[in-house]
Amino acid sequence: MCIYDGIGEDSPTRNIAIVAIDPATGDVVYDSFIDNEMRGELETRITHINPVELLLPQTLSTSTYRLIEDVVALSSTDDDRIRIEKLNDENFTPEKSQQIIPEFLKNDNQSILQDILNLPKAVISCIAGLIVYLQDFNLHNILKITGNINRFSIRSKYMQLSGTTLRNLEVFENSSNRSEKGCLFWVLNQTVTRYGNRLLRNWISNPLLRIDEIEKRQEAVHHILCSSHQKLERIRTILSKSPDLEKALCSIYHKKCSVLEFYTVVKSLDKILREIKCLQMDESIFKESRLLSTIIQDIPDLLQDIGDYSQAINEQAAKENDKTNLFNKEGEFPEIVKRKQEIHEVLKDIKDHRRDIRLTLKQPSLEYVTVSQIEFLIEVKNSLIKDVPSDWITISSTKAVTRFHSPFIVSKTQKLSQLKEQLIADANQAWQDFLEQFATDFVRYRKAIQYLATLDCLLSLATIAKQDGYCRPKFVKDCECIEIEEGRHPVITSLLTGQQQYVPNNTHLKDERVMIITGPNMGGKSSYIRQVGLLCMMAQIGSYIPADSAHLSIIDAIYTRMGAADEIFKGRSTFMVELQEASYIMKEATSKSLVILDELGRGTSTHDGLAIAHAALQYFINDVKCFTLFVTHYPSLGGLELSYPGVVGNYHMSFLLHDQEESEDEESITFLYQLVKGQAGKSYGLNVARLADIQPSIIKLAHYQSHHMEANLINTRHEMDMFSDIVNSDSKNLSNILQKVSNDDKGTQSVI
Repeated sequence: MCIYDGIGEDSPTRNIAIVAIDPATGDVVYDSFIDNEMRGELETRITHINPVELLLPQTLSTSTYRLIEDVVALSSTDDDRIRIEKLNDENFTPEKSQQIIPEFLKNDNQSILQDILNLPKAVISCIAGLIVYLQDFNLHNILKITGNINRFSIRSKYMQLSGTTLRNLEVFENSSNRSEKGCLFWVLNQTVTRYGNRLLRNWISNPLLRIDEIEKRQEAVHHILCSSHQKLERIRTILSKSPDLEKALCSIYHKKCSVLEFYTVVKSLDKILREIKCLQMDESIFKESRLLSTIIQDIPDLLQDIGDYSQAINEQAAKENDKTNLFNKEGEFPEIVKRKQEIHEVLKDIKDHRRDIRLTLKQPSLEYVTVSQIEFLIEVKNSLIKDVPSDWITISSTKAVTRFHSPFIVSKTQKLSQLKEQLIADANQAWQDFLEQFATDFVRYRKAIQYLATLDCLLSLATIAKQDGYCRPKFVKDCECIEIEEGRHPVITSLLTGQQQYVPNNTHLKDERVMIITGPNMGGKSSYIRQVGLLCMMAQIGSYIPADSAHLSIIDAIYTRMGAADEIFKGRSTFMVELQEASYIMKEATSKSLVILDELGRGTSTHDGLAIAHAALQYFINDVKCFTLFVTHYPSLGGLELSYPGVVGNYHMSFLLHDQEESEDEESITFLYQLVKGQAGKSYGLNVARLADIQPSIIKLAHYQSHHMEANLINTRHEMDMFSDIVNSDSKNLSNILQKVSNDDKGTQSVI
C-alpha cells in the first residue's frame, strides 16, 4: 500500500491518498479522502486491506506517520510485522508523475493512460511511486490492466465498517489472542480454495446495500440447499484440489511461473470447465438463481480455449522442466524445429563417422561410450593403443582402456553443444512468447476465476445455512427496522460444545429505535449487542443467520464504542479514546445506521460520565435518529424512556437473586442471559468479585460499604424532597410538615 498525504506544512486535517496493489492477484484498490488529526479514516483502510508492506514518501505529516507507527507496532509478531519502504519525495510530485506514468504506458492503448490520469491527483502520485518501486521487481505491468483498479468501499455501494467496528465485533480476529479462531470470519469461512477465502473476506468487509444484490446471493444459497447434493459436492471437491488459481494466473501474467505451475493451472481450469459443462446440462441446479445461472453459463465462454493450452503442453516435459520438448505441436515454433533439425544432422554425422573409426581400429562392432556425461568416447584397450591415430585426443584412461575423441568428433561435439545451447535459448523464447499469448486473455481468465471464487463462497454460505436454527432473513423496503426472533450469537454458538446451549434473544427495533440495556456484570449485555451487529452484517452479505426469523431494513453503517483501554503509545487516556470514538460516530452516523455504545462515560467521574452519556444518547435520539443499543450502569438514564415514549425502551439481562442463609451480607445471583423489558436495579458487581476469587473478608467489607453508601444516597434524596416541600409550602401546611420531620431520624432533623 502506498500512502501519500502531500508535502508541506503539517496540519490537523489532510487530503490523503492510498493505492494498494496485490501483484499476486492483480487487485488494485485506491482512495482519496479527507481525514482529521486522529487519522481514523486511514486506519480503517489499513485495517480492511491489511497490507504486508507500506510504501511512503520520505516526508509525511506528523499525524499520518504517528498512525503508521502505531499500526506497525500493533502487527501481530515481529516476523509478521508490516514492512515500511520509502522513496524520495520527488517521485510523488505532480510534475514527476506526469513523466513517469506516460513513459510507463507509452506502448499501450492510450485509453489506459487517460483512465489513470482521470483519477484524483494524489492517487496519481501514489501510482507513480508504485511504478518506480515495482519496476525493480518486474511487477509493475499489472497496473496496465485498469479493469482491476477499484475504489475502496464506495459509501453508496457497501455498508461502512470502520477499523474500530471490525475489532470490537471481532470480525476477523478475536480480542483475546488476536487469532482467527473465535471470530465471525472463522465461523463463515467454509471455502475450499484460497481465492474463495480471499473473496469471502472481501464480502464480509463490504456488506451490500442493495436489496436486489443481497437477494441474488440468498437465492443462490437457497437453491444450492435444494439442489442435487452429489453434483455440487463433486464440483466442490474439484475446486478443493485446484491450486491458488488467482495468484498463479497473475504469476503467469508476470511471466514468473514455472512450466509445471502453468501446466497445473491450465489442467485444473480444463477439468473445472468440463465439470461446469456437466452442470450446464442440468438446469434444475441453477435456473431459479440469477447468480448461479450467470456463473454456470458464462464460465464455459470465458474458458473456451483453455483446453488448447492444456493440450499444447507435454506433461512429462513440464514435470521435468524440459522446455526443449515442452510443446506437443512444435510446428507452431519454427525456430525450435529448425534447431532440432540441425542437431539431428550433427548427430547423424557423428553416427556416420563411426564407420571410419571401426575401419581405422579394425573393430567392426565398436560403439561410442559415455563416461561422466562425456559423450561419443572412443574406447580402446591399452593393448591395441598402437592402432590409434596420433591426432586423436586422449580424454581419460584406466589400467585396461584409454578413451579418445577424434578431431572430427571434437569439431562436431563443439557444434552440437552450441546448437543445444541455442535450442535452450530458442525454447525459452518460445516459452515467453507462449506466455505472452496466454496473457492477452488475462482479463477473461481472471473473470472466470472470480466466478469460481464466487461459487466457492456461495457453497460456503450454503454449508453454514444447513446448520440447525439458521434462517433466511427478509429485507423490507417500506420501513426501517431490525426485527429478529430468537437470535443467537454466531461465534459463541459455534464454540459451544456438548450439552452447552446459547440462550436466544429477540430484537425489536422499529418505532422504538433506542434500547437502553442494563443488568448484572457478566450478564451477557456485551454479547447481545455484538450479536445484533454481527447478524445485520451476515444478513447483508447474503448469508443465512442463526435465528428463528428476521425482518430487516438496509443498515448503511455499524458504529461501535466498546471497551475501556487507554492508548499510551498514542498519548490518549481511556476517557479521550471514548470521546474521540463517540465524536466520530456522531459525525458519521445517519438515520439508517446501527450505533452500539457500551458504557459510554465510564472513563471519568460518575457525574461527568453520566452527563456525557445522557447528552450523547439524547443527541442520537433527537438528531441522528439511528438504531441505538446503549449499554449502561447509570440507572438514571432509564428516565429517557419516559421522556421519549415509544422511541426509547429500557431492557435488562435477567437473573435470579438468591437469599443467602449463612449471611445476610452476601449476595448471589444466577445469570439467565435473557433480555427482558424493564430496568435492572443494580449491577451486582460483588457477585463478579466472588467469581473472581476475591477474599471473602474483602467482599464482606465491600458489601457493607456498598449498603452504607446506598443508604446515605437514599437518605439524602429523602432529605432533599422534604426540604423542597418546606420551601414550597404555605403556612397552613408548614406545621404538618414539621411534625413529620420531628418523627424522622435525628440525622434528618439536624439537616433541617
